[in-house]
Amino acid sequence: MTSEPLQIAYSPCPNDTFVFDALAHGRLPGAPGLDVTFADIDITNGMAERGESDVLKVSYAVLPHVLDTYALLPCGGALGRGCGPLVLTREAGLDLTGRTVAVPGERSTAYLLFRLWAADTVPGGVGGIVVMPFHEIMPAVRDGKVDAGLVIHEARFTYQDYGLHRLADMGEHWEDTTGLPIPLGAIIAKRSLGARTLTRLADAIRASVRAAWEEPETARPYVMEHAQEMDPAVANQHIGLYVNEFTADLGDDGYAAVRGLLTRAAAEGLLPPLGPGALDFPGAPDFSRSPEDTGNPPG
Repeated sequence: MTSEPLQIAYSPCPNDTFVFDALAHGRLPGAPGLDVTFADIDITNGMAERGESDVLKVSYAVLPHVLDTYALLPCGGALGRGCGPLVLTREAGLDLTGRTVAVPGERSTAYLLFRLWAADTVPGGVGGIVVMPFHEIMPAVRDGKVDAGLVIHEARFTYQDYGLHRLADMGEHWEDTTGLPIPLGAIIAKRSLGARTLTRLADAIRASVRAAWEEPETARPYVMEHAQEMDPAVANQHIGLYVNEFTADLGDDGYAAVRGLLTRAAAEGLLPPLGPGALDFPGAPDFSRSPEDTGNPPG
């Protein structure tokens, strides 16, 4: 285990700063040190593909492209129920056939869930896809620059402030068709760090999550410092939705959700298939086997 701090990049969103507050500020004895870079998810996805950091928060949709270099950590990420991306429009009930849709990144899990949803519900196919930073999407829909927008994060709580309508909830569609939680963001770390360091890092992230739950007021200054002028009540809603039992440990349901999403996307030709043992992690179940072998629900 190197004494140098680990290079880590995660977003300035409240769930990430809440999760990593204790670890980033050296309040966990014996935990590895961190050198933190803040970047939105579309940036960290690209960093992962270029191997630019030791540890990263990325979209689950990018995993098949980086798992040769990075291991999926069994904690620290964002999964849940009732927390999926939304499709918003100015006009209620708009038919998206042939329409232009703004998305927060073509390698984002939100976009992957959107494509799975559209394949089931927009038989004529949507029109053009425009990639833009997620905080620009709602203004673009409001101003008529695009016909619809795929939004994530705190937009679930604020879209009505822009006079927009919820056309569909990607998470509802995913949960209704699979019964599984929604995989959104993952924490990955370079395999070259070695099993001992990876396990130590995972243990430290779990401890950081527990510390934030036990003393949320300690984490609040770090959360609000990076929350981009977000209302504190919205920040609390954000944390409540995205930091949950799956953040502390993916568990069987979390791994089944990840495997289900990536397997379904590969079957649709949206992602390359996972290799054998691609999701393995020290101490985690062996998900290189079939769902029947592992006892997990099929994806």
